[in-house]
Amino acid sequence: MRFVIARFPFDLTRGGVLDSMRGIKPEHASGQSVIIGRRTYPLKQVGQVITRQDRRDFSVGEVLRAMTQLGFTCRNPTPEASASPRVLTPLQQASAMLGAPAAGNPGTR
Repeated sequence: MRFVIARFPFDLTRGGVLDSMRGIKPEHASGQSVIIGRRTYPLKQVGQVITRQDRRDFSVGEVLRAMTQLGFTCRNPTPEASASPRVLTPLQQASAMLGAPAAGNPGTR
């Protein structure tokens, strides 16, 4: 299939990608990744190998679209795992310790 990655057309096939990635050691995949064979590769590494271009020249989305259309399984890390923990205000911390909701002004009579 024909794909445009970094403004250049590439004719990619599933077998061609498998052959290109054979013998390539996967880097640590902390972001979006693709499963090729039995290995999980970062999308930027796959894009660099199949296009022979610098990783700054193309986006993850371009490689993701191509790999998905070729039938490879792509993974996106869960947002909960990558999100930083929520910081509570002192009022919210005190309310949590007392077991009461941290509502604004409870109102007066």
